[in-house]
Amino acid sequence: MKKIGLYFGTFNPIHIGHLAIANHMAEFSDLDELWMVVTPHNPHKKKSSLLDNHHRYEMVYRATQSYPKLKPSDVEFKLPQPNYTVHTLAHLQEKYPKDQFHLIMGEDNLKSFHKWKNHEVILENHNIYVYPRIAEGIVASQFTDHPKIHRIDAPIMEISSTFIRKTIAAHKNVRPLLPEVVWEYIDEMNFYK
Repeated sequence: MKKIGLYFGTFNPIHIGHLAIANHMAEFSDLDELWMVVTPHNPHKKKSSLLDNHHRYEMVYRATQSYPKLKPSDVEFKLPQPNYTVHTLAHLQEKYPKDQFHLIMGEDNLKSFHKWKNHEVILENHNIYVYPRIAEGIVASQFTDHPKIHRIDAPIMEISSTFIRKTIAAHKNVRPLLPEVVWEYIDEMNFYK
């Protein structure tokens, strides 16, 4: 049985902040593996700045190759849209009954977790590993000392993919914020220009 952490994101693009958090969660918790789940383009949202699913997956694939505990995942691409985390978790549990799946989330998401579809079901069946974020608002009291919610003292990363896209569009150099292989792919494909 493996304990697998699921780190969801659009990863548009994946950057060193994502990798630093993912690696920290994999190394400093009891998780055996961490899957970086690329969330698909929501067909009901017009989002021109969001690269196609396969390009974002390719960047995550390239970025995680040298980290044995980190794996790219496209599981949500094949699920009906719009998709909810509770459905993804149920799908994975059915597909890999021997493994345990847990959620990785930033503290900012924990603050709105009570609004998630079937959040009670998620907490009943899965642990949540929370990394710190600088964000407004407070965590609901039912989540502050919950036995299934584990706080991992990861470094606070305030790098945003939005900032990276804007900076590339402005022809400025953001190379240090991206894994080298991701920078090369973006450059070669001429993305975000």
